[in-house]
Amino acid sequence: MTEIQPPPSLPQPFTYCDPAKTPVLLAQGAEARLYKTHFIDSSIPAALKVRPLKPYRHPILDRRLTRQRILQEARCMAKLVREGVPVPGILAADWGQNSDSTTEGKDGSNANNGGWLLMEWIEGEVVRRVVNDWERWVKTQEKLDERETADTDKSASVESVKESEKKICALLKKIGGAVGLLHKTGIIHGDLTTSNLMLRPENSVVAEPAPLEADTNRGQPGTEPPCLSGEIILIDFGLAGQTVQDEDRAVDLYVLERAFASSHPRTEGLFKEVLDGYAESFKGAKQVLKKLEEVRMRGRKRSMIG
Repeated sequence: MTEIQPPPSLPQPFTYCDPAKTPVLLAQGAEARLYKTHFIDSSIPAALKVRPLKPYRHPILDRRLTRQRILQEARCMAKLVREGVPVPGILAADWGQNSDSTTEGKDGSNANNGGWLLMEWIEGEVVRRVVNDWERWVKTQEKLDERETADTDKSASVESVKESEKKICALLKKIGGAVGLLHKTGIIHGDLTTSNLMLRPENSVVAEPAPLEADTNRGQPGTEPPCLSGEIILIDFGLAGQTVQDEDRAVDLYVLERAFASSHPRTEGLFKEVLDGYAESFKGAKQVLKKLEEVRMRGRKRSMIG
């Protein structure tokens, strides 16, 4: 019989007595866990990113690495907020400076779990899900076209897809604009994928996200295309760094391009819209796009050699 593992422990400031206030686990990765909680008052939602301790690393090295990464992420995000880049604001942080190495929880972990960041909660959908929903909707429309016999019905469906393509192009251009603003500040993301971009709708209420929600369980697309309007917000700066090298900026764009190629095959051909938006928001884009061509060539060569 498999033993049930206890849930991961929370940092001390978030271990509430009231179960209703306990942070909700939304996602768990190799480096961090993401929770939804609140800041000061229960009416103010917040996102909590916890970097747990690594039992396989030496404790002193583990604390130094955790401190370095938490501080780097917080400093990058604070600078981006000051420069007006669309990112969540930092509300609080703890990189283990108040922890006592002799204080351990019941599961043997340190009381503050290594380090954490409390950030502004962004209402909206992950861009990966939005684009996937759009692609599923287009696929559904194409199947309907094959079954329809009336030319008028076909024409209406084709026009609907064309109108929707204009909206997805506008969304991609916004993504490029947000990345351009990011690079303009001298910061690169380090893990620029559609999973680390959010679409915040304009004046709308978004449904509560389910804990550890999977895209594969999402319902079938309806008769209307998904909402593609709103503001692009950049999230998850765990691998971010400060640099002014065009090479590093080009690699950021290449990672995003490969993310579209692997996850969004129908939208891959529209990636030029991202680059157009990037060029409009960042004056140094010309040199970066030249470097991007070189990075692409190296990527193709690596794929061929293996």
